[in-house]
Order: sequence, then C-alpha cells, then structure tokens
Amino acid sequence: MTLHIGVQLPVNFEPGEGSHDGTVDIARLARHAEEAGLDSVWTGDRLASGFPVLDSSMVLATAAAATRRIRVGYGVMLPALRAPAWAAKQIATLQHLSGGRVLLGVAVGSGEAGEWAAAGFSPKERGRRTDRFLRALPDLLAGRPTALAGVPRGARVVLAPSAPVPEVWIGGGAEASLRRAAAYGQGWLAALKTPEQLAAGAARLAELAAERGVPVPRTGLVTFVRATERPSAAAAGPVVDYLVKAQGLDRERAAALALGGGPRQVAERLREYADAGAGTLVLVPFGADTRRQYDLFAQIRSLLLDEGVAAR
Repeated sequence: MTLHIGVQLPVNFEPGEGSHDGTVDIARLARHAEEAGLDSVWTGDRLASGFPVLDSSMVLATAAAATRRIRVGYGVMLPALRAPAWAAKQIATLQHLSGGRVLLGVAVGSGEAGEWAAAGFSPKERGRRTDRFLRALPDLLAGRPTALAGVPRGARVVLAPSAPVPEVWIGGGAEASLRRAAAYGQGWLAALKTPEQLAAGAARLAELAAERGVPVPRTGLVTFVRATERPSAAAAGPVVDYLVKAQGLDRERAAALALGGGPRQVAERLREYADAGAGTLVLVPFGADTRRQYDLFAQIRSLLLDEGVAAR
C-alpha cells in the first residue's frame, strides 16, 4: 500500500498567505497543495475554542471547490458538538461538492466545558453521542429512514440527496478510540505518538478487529513538522515549544515527537512511522511560509516513494 501524504490547512484565522483582506486564502493553499502533488488537505474542528478558527465544513468546501483531485479531510470532526442529522447533512453535501473526495476523521473532543456549553451539550455525553452518530451515519447518508435520539418516538429522519459514505478515520489514542476504530472505522488517526507507541496501538487495533471479525483498519498519524531547505539540527525547536506550551508535554517528550530539518532528515523520521505501520501521514506545517512548507513536504513525499516506502 503506497504511503499517502496529506497536509493540514491553517487552523487559525490569522493574517498570512495574503488574500485581499490579509487573512488566510484557503482556496489558494489547497490549489498549491494539489499542484505540488500532495494527496490530501485536512482541517481541524472547533467551535468556541478561545482562538479564532474557521468552520471545518466550510473550509473543506472551499478547498474542494478550488481543486479537482486532492482529497479533503476532517482531521478531525467532532460530531457530538452537532445535531447528528445536521452533521450528516454537512458530510453528504461535501461529498457532492467534492465528487466523493471526503476523508472523515471523527473524534470525541477534549471536553472543554465552554465549547460544549456553546453547543448546548454536556461534555460527559460526548462519547455516547459520537457512537450514536457513527452507528446512524450510513443510514442517514443512504437516505434510509433513521431513528435518532431526541426525535419523537416512532419518527424517522430521511435525508436527501443520498451520498456515499466516506472513509471514516477515528482519532484519538486511548483504548476507547481503538475500539471505536474497530467498530466503525476504516482507519485509526493517531497523534502525539512515537513510532514505538504507534506500532503498539496498531497491534492492539489488529487484536480488536480480530475479536470483531472485521478487516483491520489502516493506521494514520498527524504529526507536526518544520521543514527547511537544508539540514538543520535546530529546525524542530518551534515545534517543541508549541508541544510544550499548547499540548502540555514535557520538553523531552516534545523533542521526541517534533520533526524538523531538511527534506531527507524529515523523510528519515517519517520512514520510522511508515515502518511502524502508518500508511497515511498528515503533516502540520510550522511557520508563516505555508506554501513553501507544502513544496518541501512534496519533496519529502517523493523521497519516501522513490525509496519504496510502503505501509504494512
């Protein structure tokens, strides 16, 4: 199975990449990623997160409208923040607008009280709400009458037009996420894992899939990268600082996870993840030069493919 390299679109709505009003130009970046030869573009999903962030479905619709080939991915959607029928409607619409190019990452979210209060739901229910959504999604997208929690007894929701069910990637690193991936997913999308931890998670996922008698979901990884033109021992420094400050990691662990340096340096690190079983890698670029990062990521992709790197 050939390695799939995706990139994250900018999450924060901040000045940069120069649209007419000084904000991020999603369409331009998506086109650039496609022209560079990358395989997918992804965006995160937040509501009231304390920093300026765009709606994930609208970001991906913009990316889809500006491109023809590249896949568009939720990395990841938090369906428990939404009424399930509305979430399914967004996914179905994006499938139609993109010509079936959607990759649907799903996770339960962090449980920050303010964000869930803004959505009108309790964070304590996010796991159960996510599971109910995943169970109902195939019927909702197919346009079949579907019973949903909160709908009057005996009533059924029917959505139209119908749409193909996208690839479902379950995000998270806990046992519950692996069980959810075995139950509902075609893939497991991890983050903040060393190659050894990723391999252990993939092995556990294979066990859970065997218990259910289902195919083993594929393994993917979201990882943070600062690529440079030339080899550099210091390139990963800003990534380490971010992981310490924003993710709460200790500096030693952050240094083990941060990727940085020239294309060959980064490719060597990513090869370790491919050897651990990752067939999909979503690279989160660091720095204001997003388009240049995408160009360097494309070089990294070529290095990996030229060397015959393939996921197990």
